[in-house]
Amino acid sequence: MNEHIIVGNVSDDPFSIDMAALCGQEEEIADIISLKTFANSEFCPRFILQEDLPGAVIGKSLEGKIAIICSTAHHLTQTRNALAMRTMLIARSAKENGAKKVILVEPDLFYSAQDRGPHPCKYDEPRHDLDMAKFDGQAFNSQLYAQLLKTAGVDVVVTVHNHSPSVQRLFSDVFDGEFYNLHPYEIYADYIKRSDFVQTGKDGDNLILCAPDKGARPFTKKVYEALGLKHVKTLTMTKERSGEREVVVTLDPSSECSLDELAGKDIIVLDDMVRTGSTIIQCAHALIKGAPNRICFGVTHFYSSREGRVTLNDPVLNEILTLNTIPSILNRDSQGRLRKKMVVLKIEKWITRFLLKYLQKEIHKLDKDFYTVDMSSKNPRWRPSSIF
Repeated sequence: MNEHIIVGNVSDDPFSIDMAALCGQEEEIADIISLKTFANSEFCPRFILQEDLPGAVIGKSLEGKIAIICSTAHHLTQTRNALAMRTMLIARSAKENGAKKVILVEPDLFYSAQDRGPHPCKYDEPRHDLDMAKFDGQAFNSQLYAQLLKTAGVDVVVTVHNHSPSVQRLFSDVFDGEFYNLHPYEIYADYIKRSDFVQTGKDGDNLILCAPDKGARPFTKKVYEALGLKHVKTLTMTKERSGEREVVVTLDPSSECSLDELAGKDIIVLDDMVRTGSTIIQCAHALIKGAPNRICFGVTHFYSSREGRVTLNDPVLNEILTLNTIPSILNRDSQGRLRKKMVVLKIEKWITRFLLKYLQKEIHKLDKDFYTVDMSSKNPRWRPSSIF
């Protein structure tokens, strides 16, 4: 058996199963750990490795091993709260059975949207009283989550495209620098150049990358740099929120190009997450005034909700490109009518490549094809050869 083992916090999680196979793990996850639930509904994981046999040292079945826990919100029957608790109990089981290190891979970091409380703290940007008043009566739950993971036995946290600087500083502090926030700009850049998602033109002269708000600007810049096409332009928008779902999106005065330069161009709006879709659709309606050829949306974390599916089905948006950080998006029912304009880039290979490099293992087999493409046959661009 390898010096490292991979388990999920549910036994049928396709993300962790794929990662285990890519890491060369021959044993099935369900044959490594029993994820049992008692009659009183309490969860009790138990590692059942081959070493856990007569003659083995009791309580030392993971002696010297690295336990990697893959935690994704794919399971519709388990809430994120339940999955978080399951992760902590698995981490504690690993440590109490001798694991020398526990690595948590959580592509969509739980509780990271709860990145502020009603009091200033050392992880915050400077905040005014009005902002703190919004959080009166609630806690800084990201901090609690990080502390609970550490207490449970997690040593390393790996996530994807976390948007919050305060959460990044917090997790890096709690885990003594062993917090890895992986940015998928190379995945987007590779797909944009290799597919017909958009027509980039000669050295990018037909492509414009758009940041819909201030928070999306750093990621948009990273994708721009990864593309390496010198004639790509960037467009910066700004938004003002008047309510939870009421936003107004307009051109930012600092934008490199104006709406007058969009005619006939292909535009990709880039953001880290989407929930209701209101910001993106408002942004697309502002962009359509410039008469572009095509408006697409690239987003890392896609929270599939009824409201979001209805909102994003607006014909102003031609296509949606996302990752499977929330694997339920691979379910066609979760995509709903958006299946006709949705592409999912599966990142198990990409994260496995990072883990193998972290563990100082061979990674050459994942250097070139480091993600896979999932697309419904309802998408007009679908064809068997599109899955490269």
